[in-house]
Amino acid sequence: MLVLAGATGSWRNVKMKKIYVGNLAFSSTEDDVNQLFSQYGTVHSVALINDRETGRPRGFGFVEMDDNEAMAAISALDGHEFDGRALRVNEAQDRPKRGGGGGRRW
Repeated sequence: MLVLAGATGSWRNVKMKKIYVGNLAFSSTEDDVNQLFSQYGTVHSVALINDRETGRPRGFGFVEMDDNEAMAAISALDGHEFDGRALRVNEAQDRPKRGGGGGRRW
C-alpha cells in the first residue's frame, strides 16, 4: 500500500497488517478500539463485526495498522483488560476457502 509520508509529501510503500481483536465488550465502539490501538501507532481502519440478522455486535473485530506498529500493539494488548474483559489480540488469519454452493450430486 502506498501512503503519503509526512511533511515531505513523498509516497512510500507500507506493509499493512490486519489484527484480530476478540472478546470485546458488546458496548465497545470503533472509536474506543481506535483510541486503544492508536497508542501504538497509526490505525488505518477499525471494523467491528455485527450479526447479520440482529445487527447486534458479535464481540470481535479487526484493526489495520502498519506492520511494525501492529506487532507492538499485539504484544502489548493480548490479554489486556478493556471494558472489563481480557482481550484476545493476534494477527488475523485468512478465512479458509469454503466450497461453492449448489451443483448436482450424482
